[in-house]
Amino acid sequence: MTVSNIQIDVKTQYLAAQSNADAGQYVFSYTITITNQSSQLVQLLAREWRITDADNKITRVAGDGVVGQQPKLKAGESFSYTSGTVLATPIGTMEGHYLMIDEQGSQFKAPIPSFRLAIPNIIH
Repeated sequence: MTVSNIQIDVKTQYLAAQSNADAGQYVFSYTITITNQSSQLVQLLAREWRITDADNKITRVAGDGVVGQQPKLKAGESFSYTSGTVLATPIGTMEGHYLMIDEQGSQFKAPIPSFRLAIPNIIH
């Protein structure tokens, strides 16, 4: 199994109503779609994130599954979920990987490319 057989798409959103700029709390949601482009069943076991804010503060988050699930994806299937994070700055990035397992029991990491979290119009 090669990691190129797992496609990861990300959409982010700034949640102004839940944020408090005066308190240094910027809330973002992200929706991730994981698509199995291989010819066999795979399962997401765990995830690991590296979250970096504009002050270069790094937070690491790791754990089993995503949103309480360890989805199994048949060939061609997708799984989407929405989660969120709070930054102390109005801009930051997230990146990481999913730990996956294939039908043969081989574990592999599917990289999650770096994506930006930013309040609207902060970057031109």
